[in-house]
Parts: sequence; structure tokens; C-alpha cells
Amino acid sequence: MSVEIFPVLGVPEVAPGDDLAELLEAPLRSLAPRDGDVVAVTQKVVSKSEGRIVAEDEGGRAAWVARESVREVARRGDLVIAQTRHGFVCANAGVDASNVGQGLLTLLPEDPDRSAEGLRRALTERLGVSLGLVITDTFGRPWRRGVVNVAIGCAGLPSLVDLRGAPDHTGRILEATVVALADEVAAASGLVMAKAARVPAALLRGIGVEAPATPASGLVRPPEEDLFRESPLASISARRTIRAFGPGRVPHEVVVEAVRAACTAPAPHHTRPWRFIALESAPARRALLSAIAEAWRADLRADGVDEATIVRRIARSDRVLGGAPLLLVPWVTFRDAHPYADASRARAEREMFLLSAGAAIQNLLLAIHAQGYASCWISSTLFCQEETRAVLRMDDAWYALGTVAVGPAPAESPPARPALDPEEFLRSI
Repeated sequence: MSVEIFPVLGVPEVAPGDDLAELLEAPLRSLAPRDGDVVAVTQKVVSKSEGRIVAEDEGGRAAWVARESVREVARRGDLVIAQTRHGFVCANAGVDASNVGQGLLTLLPEDPDRSAEGLRRALTERLGVSLGLVITDTFGRPWRRGVVNVAIGCAGLPSLVDLRGAPDHTGRILEATVVALADEVAAASGLVMAKAARVPAALLRGIGVEAPATPASGLVRPPEEDLFRESPLASISARRTIRAFGPGRVPHEVVVEAVRAACTAPAPHHTRPWRFIALESAPARRALLSAIAEAWRADLRADGVDEATIVRRIARSDRVLGGAPLLLVPWVTFRDAHPYADASRARAEREMFLLSAGAAIQNLLLAIHAQGYASCWISSTLFCQEETRAVLRMDDAWYALGTVAVGPAPAESPPARPALDPEEFLRSI
């Protein structure tokens, strides 16, 4: 296959409300377009024509980045890598100040695929040839320096070409090769659309692919396939206590990786004084929850709590723990604690082991979140040690440290955390 790339020259400055197809018609006609050609157009001129230009208000660019983001993926200094509502992960959620007037910003199109289809139809009608159309934007890439044009909108050609099941030149069947054709078109167009050259479009000839047209939204990797969904720092801050889970089970390998992370916590005296019991079967979970409920019921009755309140409180706890497809019970032992004659040091020694176990539990929760699952730590078993030991067959040297409910993340995102000022919790000397 031989491909030619032509810059589209002579496009006037685009303003909000302009008919972009009308502005592109004459410059494209001068290139004698043919059926099957693909037009690549920069996001900037599409956003301008659609009125996606805003003024930097009091909050400046940061405020617009926050408005355009659905989640923060990573942050370093003023640079924010964020996911937009389209699913794109890019610098500053696509909010850009380049090639626009002083004090103004451009935002990504509301629906780039719809914009691409509308522009493709208008150009096809005006020019009398069948065209493909790609809307491009420049994105950075993990692990590589520099930016490259990628497709954020696509119409009239396949955004992805699935070669799985086809043979390579040696006859070996391809198992994982899915080509991002729209991104390849976008990257190629960038060779003739330099940032400062005022060339907002390119015509590409020779993109001969026999496959149904698909939108650029198909290029966005779904969360369940995303191995690099958050930076480590963002992942720590993004972990939430989730009390209602989505449908499905928790694979055993998720538990194994979570325990692996738990075992990296700081540990006293070169020991790992923790254990984790995974209750993966429904009978095992129900046996533990029944024991917890009976112990709690007895304590509440001894406190003089009325029966209606007891039933309500136990039911509220059971909705969380009973609704989880997996329960994890963390344990700590003090067998390796150093003996001290004075009470103060003996107490500090015991607290050191407890703090270590708390760090292990936190690592466990973070690792569960990092793998795309939800969790909730509840104190439950702390208050019924004997009953928990009996059900889970642990000896008296071990102390249960609550229960971790684990499950698939729910479809609904949790409400945003209230803003906090870290300086309120920090004292510098």
C-alpha cells in the first residue's frame, strides 16, 4: 500500500458558528479529492466552529480542567493527566490555550464522533466524493517522550482493524493484533500539520482497508482491560470505602495480589505477624456472619438496647458484609513481641505490632482498588474474638482485626470526597 499526504492550505481563521465544511470545501477541491480519500481535521478548528471556546475565569485553566474531568489519573506539579467524559486520558483533560486568543481556552468537542460524521457528510455532499474523516488531537504517551496526533473522532472508515485469526506472512495465526487505523491516519496527518503552520487539515490518499466504518470511541480501552488506570499516587487518593457492590465474583488471583501487597507493610523485628483468611464460599461467609450477629446481639442486650434497634443495626451491617461476594478477615499475633518488665514499653511493643497490622490492611485495601475492585473495612470481628476464632479455627495467639468486604465495583461512581486542605493536618517545624 502506498499512501500520499497533502496539507490542506488556505483555510481561513475559524470562528464560533462558522460552517467548517464550507471553509474546507475550496482548499480540498484544489487537491482533486477521490472516493476513499480520508480528511484529517484538527480538534482545534472543530472546537472553534462548535463554539467550544471559553474565557479563563477566576479559577483559570485549573477550574476548566476540573470541570472537563471525570477523574484524575496522575498529577505532577501543574500538569494533570485526567480522563474526560469521552473516556480520553490526556493532559489537562484536553483544555488548551494554544492557537486561540489571549485569555481564551478551547475545550474538546462534546461528541467528536458525531462531529466527524456531520463534517464527513457535509464534505461528501459538497465535493461529490465519498470521504472518510478523522478529527485529531495531540496526546502524550506513557513511557515515551513527545506528543503525537491521535484520533478523537472518526467517520467513514474503521477506527480499529481486527487482524486476530488472520495468518501472518509465515502462516502463524495472529492472536492479539488489533490495529488502531484511525490513530495511524491521525499520526500520519501530523507530518503536514505543524502547530505553527496554520494547516488545520490534511488529505490522505491510499488508505485502502476493507472493513466496516466504526467510531473513534471504540479506541478507548474499557476499564476492565486497563492495566495502568491510575498513577500510584492517584490510586491511593482514589480508594474509597464502598458498601454496596456490583454483580459478579472476585477472582482468587485478585486476593493473592492483594495479600502480596499487604505483606510489604513495615513489620516489627523482621517478622510478618499477619494472616488473612479469605471466605470465598457462601456457607463460610454465612457461618462467620451468624457468629458475629449472635455475639453482637448479646452485647447489645447487655447494654439494654431495645430489640427493634438491635435488629436494625444487625441488618445494616449484614447488608454490607452479607452482600459481598468475598470476605477477608485479617489477623495479628504478638508471639514475636519482645518482653519488657515495665508496662509502658510492653504496651508500646504491642502497639507496634498493631500499627504494622494496620499498615498491612491498608496495603490490602489499596491493592484491591488498584485491581479495579471495591472494598470496605468493618471492625466487626474485633468485638467477638472467641467466636471468630471458633468459626475460622484459629488458636488463641491470633487476634482478628475486623472484616474486609470485597466485590466488583458498583456501576455508580461514589460521590466526590469533600475538598480538604492537607495543611490542616500537617505541622512543619
